[in-house]
Amino acid sequence: MVVLKGLVFVFCLSMGCQYLHKLFPEFLQPVLGVVVLGVLVGVVLRNFLNPGNWIQRYEKGIHFSFNKLLKFSIVLLGLRISFQEVINVGGKGLLLVIITISLGWFMAHWLGKKLGVPAKLAGLIGIGTAVCGNTAISATGPAINASDEEISFAIATNTLFGTLAVLLYPLMGHFIGMDDFAFGMWAGAAVNDTSQVLATAFSYSDAAGEIATTVKLTRNTLMGVVIVIATSIYAPKKEGEKKSFFKIPGFVLMFLIVAILNSLGLFQWIDSRHIPFLSVAKKLTSFLILMALTAVGLNTNLKSMKVLGVKPLIVGFSSATLVSIISLIIIHFVF
Repeated sequence: MVVLKGLVFVFCLSMGCQYLHKLFPEFLQPVLGVVVLGVLVGVVLRNFLNPGNWIQRYEKGIHFSFNKLLKFSIVLLGLRISFQEVINVGGKGLLLVIITISLGWFMAHWLGKKLGVPAKLAGLIGIGTAVCGNTAISATGPAINASDEEISFAIATNTLFGTLAVLLYPLMGHFIGMDDFAFGMWAGAAVNDTSQVLATAFSYSDAAGEIATTVKLTRNTLMGVVIVIATSIYAPKKEGEKKSFFKIPGFVLMFLIVAILNSLGLFQWIDSRHIPFLSVAKKLTSFLILMALTAVGLNTNLKSMKVLGVKPLIVGFSSATLVSIISLIIIHFVF
C-alpha cells in the first residue's frame, strides 16, 4: 500500500509533466524533451520545495518506479531496435558510427579519470554522448548500479550539449557549405539524443533529416552491445570475482531478446493481425521511462554532487567536441 501511494504520486506528477510539455512552443519541445522536464521537476521538488521532507512518505513508490519500472521499460525499448537499420546504413556509415561511439566514450572515461569524476558518472556522460542520449543513460544506469545523482547529472550534462548542438549545428553546416547528405550524416553521428538529432537535421532540410534518422537509428541499435560492455567495466564485482563480458543483468538480456524478435518481424506480424501491439507498447514504454526518470529526479540530492563542480561539464563538452570533429573528418574523407 505504501508502494502504491508512491506510485500514484509519481504517476500523477508524470502526467502533469506530459501535459505541461505539450504547452511548450513547438520549437522548444524537441530541444527540452518531456523526460528531461520530468527529471527537472523531480529535482526541484526534492531539493527546493520539500519543507519537512514531505516527499519521504512516497519514498518506497519512488524507489519502485526507478528500480522496477525503469528496468521493465528498458526491456520494452527493444521494440524500437531493428538490426536491419545497421544493414541499411551500409558499411561506411556503420564504420562512422562505431568510431565515433568508441572515441566519444573513451574520451569521457579517460578525462573523467584525470579530473577525478566518478567512473560511472563519466561513463554515463560518454555513453549518452556516443550512443543515444538520455535513453542510453537511463538504460545503462541500472545495469551498472549508478546512483540517482549520477544518472541525473549525466542527463543534465547530455541535455545541455545536445541543446547547444540543435542551435549551433545548422549554423555551422551552412557556414561550412555542407550538402544535405553530409549534414545528415554529421547530425546523425554526432548529436546526442534522438529528438535532438531530428530537430537539428530537419531544420536543415528534409533530406538531411531522413539521412540523420537512419544513422541515429544505427547508433541506437548498438545500445545493447554498449550496455553489455559497460556492465563489464563499471558494474561492481564481488570480491575475487573476475570481470566477464558474459555476465550481464537479466533485464539487459531480455532487452536483447526483444530486439532480436523485433528484428525478425514478430511484433510486426502481430500488428498485421489488427492488434495494435507496437503502437501501444511504444507509448507505454515512453510513459514508463518518464515515470522512472521523474522518480530519479525526486531521489536526487544536489548537495551530494555539488563537490564535483564543473568537472562533469568539461567531460561532456570534450566528449561531444571530439565526436563532432572526428565525424566531420571521416565524412569529408570517406564520403
